[in-house]
Amino acid sequence: MAGDSGEGAKLQLYNTAARTKEPLRPLSGKRIAFYSCGPTVYDHAHIGNFRAFLTYDVLKRWLTYRGFEVDHVCNLTDIDDKIIRRMARDGVGLRELTDRYAALFFEDLAALNVVPARAYPRATDHVAEIVEMVQTLLEKGLAYENNGSIYFRVARHSGYGALANLKFEGMQDGAGEGGGISDLDEYETDKESAKDFALWKAYKPEDGPVFWETALGKGRPGWHIECSAMARKYLGDTIDIHAGGIDLVFPHHENEVAQSEGATGKPFCNCWVHNGFVNVGGEKMSKSKGNFLTLRGALATALDVRAFRYLVVTSQYRTMLNFTPDVLAGAKSAVKRLDKARAALSKALEGGGGEGGDAAAAAAAAAQRAAAAALAQFKGGMDDDLNAPRAAAGLFALIKAIEKEAKAGSLSAAAAHVYSEALDKMDSVLGVFYEPPGYEPEGGQGGEEGGAVEIPPDRAAAKAAKDWSSADAARAAITARGFAIKDVAGGGVEVTRL
Repeated sequence: MAGDSGEGAKLQLYNTAARTKEPLRPLSGKRIAFYSCGPTVYDHAHIGNFRAFLTYDVLKRWLTYRGFEVDHVCNLTDIDDKIIRRMARDGVGLRELTDRYAALFFEDLAALNVVPARAYPRATDHVAEIVEMVQTLLEKGLAYENNGSIYFRVARHSGYGALANLKFEGMQDGAGEGGGISDLDEYETDKESAKDFALWKAYKPEDGPVFWETALGKGRPGWHIECSAMARKYLGDTIDIHAGGIDLVFPHHENEVAQSEGATGKPFCNCWVHNGFVNVGGEKMSKSKGNFLTLRGALATALDVRAFRYLVVTSQYRTMLNFTPDVLAGAKSAVKRLDKARAALSKALEGGGGEGGDAAAAAAAAAQRAAAAALAQFKGGMDDDLNAPRAAAGLFALIKAIEKEAKAGSLSAAAAHVYSEALDKMDSVLGVFYEPPGYEPEGGQGGEEGGAVEIPPDRAAAKAAKDWSSADAARAAITARGFAIKDVAGGGVEVTRL
């Protein structure tokens, strides 16, 4: 459902490049060219990743509400060192591996009620565009070849470091972990400077079947150039908004700026939107720490999934979000309250009852005033850099008005219609009233409803294969739902509520 047209709207977003909130000024009237970084499809995405994808979803929904035409593109990284290592470990081909995890990613997006992007381009399908961009950088002297690999000359891009606010003074060249800026994922010994980064990686035996024979030689693209080439193909030389997690500001997004602007001679992006981390147990969630939680591992029921969506979309996207059983339980209570209010509206609308004449008109007028005030608060919050906590206060002002009339038995069909229309407008942005596909309905297994917890079936397999990081991740998923798990003799497990 569309909301206001957006004319005269004071919609502001925090621009990482400017380090301040700025009014949104689209390049092409009402069209917004929006690029977001997608997953590396070699494993399950974790709920920390999905905070990013939900942030992009709310941003896109709000822009649409405001009357903009959002052209959203989200890439899939399917050429990567981690993918090559997983292929070797599992004995599978590139496409088989990446197709499997891309399909799971899209299932999770559907479960979270995420509005699909216009396109999800893969790096493997855009090698020609990548090669063309690298050739342009070579011709301009912004890149060089060494031992078959091609690198970007950072010293030739005068604005390098502006996005991440890097201070080069005092940095030791090559000190990748000690305050320097070298990218440890690249081929260090072949670079002129530690600041430089790979655009094209020469083939090495450990790459196995992952290579392309091109005008650049035998090899594969570097990570950063993939996004630049695909963003340019689908959205043009300059885009309105680029979104990603805060951990991508450097080096990934900094490098995107350098190579894109170097190739086109035009500004790459007008507004950079970055979301904060999700923490578990006080630590950033990551696969390397073994504390990552998959969607289906941590969220067993439809209510769990809806509550997670609610939790994320009503948080301030730039701050750290701590995921705990108590926090999820609070979100579930909020969703139940929303459902109860919506049920009360449905009952009033179906009954068609209530007072008639002047009394009905007065009730509808009072509902109009309450709904207008709640919507104004909601819109004011969302226009202020997606201030979702403030917007949620407007939502619950509306819910309180509904609850008050429902409790008094005075909720008329006319008032319910007004309230329903306002609630639908808010939900067109928040997206919490839906049935998650692939999940048991509320009251099923797991969480408070069933009083039981489902043990992820891949935990036993991971233990048998001595894949301890995956086994630990499964344990973390159980702990996040409020249960403790203990292995007992005979291969069984003992589960108790924390």
